Amino acid sequence: MAEHRKRRWRRPTYRKPWSSGGRPAIRVAASLTLAGAATAGALETPALAEPEPTLAEVEERVDALHREAAEATEAFNAATETAEEAEEDLAELSDRATRRTEELNAARDSLGTQASASYRAGGLPAGLALALASDPDEYLRRAAVLDRVGDRQARTVADIGAKLLAVEQLRDEADRRAETLDEARLEADRQRETIEERLAEAEELLATRTAEERERLLAEGAEDGERARAARDEVRPAASAEATSVRGATAVAFAMAQLGKPYGWGSTGPDSFDCSGLTQSAWSSAGVSLPRTSYSQATAGVRVSRAQLAPGDLVFYYADNSHVAMYIGGGQIVHAARSGTPVRLADVDSMPFNGATRPV
Repeated sequence: MAEHRKRRWRRPTYRKPWSSGGRPAIRVAASLTLAGAATAGALETPALAEPEPTLAEVEERVDALHREAAEATEAFNAATETAEEAEEDLAELSDRATRRTEELNAARDSLGTQASASYRAGGLPAGLALALASDPDEYLRRAAVLDRVGDRQARTVADIGAKLLAVEQLRDEADRRAETLDEARLEADRQRETIEERLAEAEELLATRTAEERERLLAEGAEDGERARAARDEVRPAASAEATSVRGATAVAFAMAQLGKPYGWGSTGPDSFDCSGLTQSAWSSAGVSLPRTSYSQATAGVRVSRAQLAPGDLVFYYADNSHVAMYIGGGQIVHAARSGTPVRLADVDSMPFNGATRPV
C-alpha cells in the first residue's frame, strides 16, 4: 500500500553559483583541472613494450604448435577414414535396401493377384488384407493374424513380412550410418580448422626470425633436402641387408625414394605425405595394408622392442603415438616430420620413443 501513497513535493534547494557543496566552485574547477592534467599525463606515458621472445622461446612454442597440429592431423585422418567407411557402407546399404524393396514389391504384386481372385470368390481374407497394408508398423504389430490364414497364403504373407522387416532394418541401419557420416565430416572439419590455426600461428612466429634462425628451428637435427638425398644411396644397401623380410626391404626402399618431398597433412602421396601417410604408402608398396592413422598403426603387426628394431619396422613417438616413422637401420629413421620440412632422415632417438611394431 505504501507504494500507492502520493509523494510529497519538495522544493529544490537553491545554491549560489559560486558554491558547490559548501566549497567555492573555482576551487572545485581547479581540482578537476589538476586531476585531468594528471590523468592526461598518465595516458601519455609510453607503455613498456613487451620483450621480444628469445629464439629458445620461439622454438619451444613452434614445437608445441607443430605437435598440436600433428595430433590434429591424425584425428583428421581418423575422422576422414571413418567418413569414407560410413560412405561406403551407406552406399552398400542403399543398394541392398533397393534390391529388398524390389523383391518386396514383386511379392506384394503376386499377392495382389491372389487377393483379387479371393475377393471375386467371396471377399478378401484378413491375412491378405494385412499383407497388402500400406503401414509397415501396423503389419508388424498384427503379424499374429498369420495363424488364421491358409497354409499357402500364410507362407506368402510370412515371406512378405520377412522382406518388409529386412527393408526396415536396412533403412534403420542406413540412417545410423548417415548420422555417423555427418558426425565424422563435422569432426574432420573441426580438426582441419585446428591444424590450419596452429600452423598459421607457427608461421607467424617463424616470420619474426631470420632465415638462418628459421632453418635452425625447423632442422630438428636431421638431414634435409640435398643432404638427405645424398645419404639415400649409402643407407639403402645397409637397410636391405638388415631387413628381416623382402617386404620390409621393399617398404624401406619406397620410403627412401620419397626423401625431400614436402610434408602435407592428410596426404598419402605421391607428391607429399604426412607421417602415417608415408608409412602406409610404403608398406602398401610391399603388399601390406596398414590402417590410416598412427594410432591404428601402433596396434597393427607384431610389437618389437627398441633393441629388436629392423629395417621396415614402424617406430612410434610420444605417449599418444601421434607420430610414426620407419626404421631404416643404422640407428636411423625416415619420416614425414612436420609442416615446413621435407621427408627426411633422423636419429631413432631424436624424439620420445614410445614403441615399435613390425607389419606382417
